[in-house]
Amino acid sequence: MGTRKKSSIGQGPAFSRRDFLVRSGLVGAGALSLPALLAACGDSTSPSGSTGTKTLSFDNWPEYIDAETVAAFAAASGINFKYTEGFNDNNEYFSKILPLLSQGKTIEADILAPTFWMAQRMLGLGWLQKLDLSKIPNAANLRSDLKDPAWDKGNQYSLPWQTGVAGLAYNIKATGREITSVEDLFAPEFKGKVGMLTEMRDTLGLVLMGLGKKIDQISTFDDAADGFDKIEKAKNDGQIRAFTGNDYIDDLSLGNFAVCVGWSGDVLQLGKDNPDVRFVIPEEGGTSWYDTMVWIKGSQNGDAVAEWMNYVYDPVNAARITAEVQYMSPVEGVRDELVKLGGDAAELAENPLLFPDDATLARLQSWGSLSEEEEAKFDERFSSIIGA
Repeated sequence: MGTRKKSSIGQGPAFSRRDFLVRSGLVGAGALSLPALLAACGDSTSPSGSTGTKTLSFDNWPEYIDAETVAAFAAASGINFKYTEGFNDNNEYFSKILPLLSQGKTIEADILAPTFWMAQRMLGLGWLQKLDLSKIPNAANLRSDLKDPAWDKGNQYSLPWQTGVAGLAYNIKATGREITSVEDLFAPEFKGKVGMLTEMRDTLGLVLMGLGKKIDQISTFDDAADGFDKIEKAKNDGQIRAFTGNDYIDDLSLGNFAVCVGWSGDVLQLGKDNPDVRFVIPEEGGTSWYDTMVWIKGSQNGDAVAEWMNYVYDPVNAARITAEVQYMSPVEGVRDELVKLGGDAAELAENPLLFPDDATLARLQSWGSLSEEEEAKFDERFSSIIGA
């Protein structure tokens, strides 16, 4: 298990945001062609549903909120709010909702929290409804670097929930030196003590950046073949000890992993208890990701959706969430609010993993879009390598 505190909210398993990634259903989810899915689902320009119902359901990743916000929002709004923690993996969740949404049926949740690339995929399938931004005035607090993504101009269909960075985590006692480069994952001195994530885009992304590639320019399997080959060779040679989800932090803390691919928020929390554990964005760069909030097709609770999104985009409420989950907030003004909270929260305001400078941000890269056909090829190859 990770170091993240339990929030005692929701009904999901007690894993953190990016816990062990079950790769079930990957190729099956890609087996239906995009045109066939589009025909079954319709498009994403359907009008907002009736908004009179005072209920709301949000299915999120585990351990991804503080202990107060859900109850505080329900009390302030009068909305019957159901918050659950059903996400463990983007592809797994996609496979779970595919049979219903592809047939034009509804799911229980009004809001889901897919990572941006999966949200883009869902938008293409017609599964998302347009947000009524006139009812979310606090959306103006969205960080400028997150506004108007290429796949969702004007943030009409999504608002970020939390953001983070994948880079290199290491145990200085096990490495005996600082870690600076992606190539350290392949250093002979760390043979058998290297960890990689089962989250394909983060592991593959870092390896490709180490090969000098720009991951936002990769659109075909052939573009990424060198990265897959390098990972597979490292596995076959015994360089890689294991592919893991969030449970990498246990091996990292114990020194079983000298160095591994890791997420900034996890290492930030672990480092409080174990100062030997460190995180670095390698010289080649790190992968930048964000999880979204999206309004699912068929939901009739548009007013409640907007009210929730507006609530968590208030910097005061967003800062409370940040103080707990310790990922980068998408909301401007959170840093000032953390200072006002004092104590440990105020210390977070000075942490470069939560508030990186412009030079650091310039070294981060994000994946572009993949077609359904290419996505299936990526998933199949990566699953064969990691043994999923």
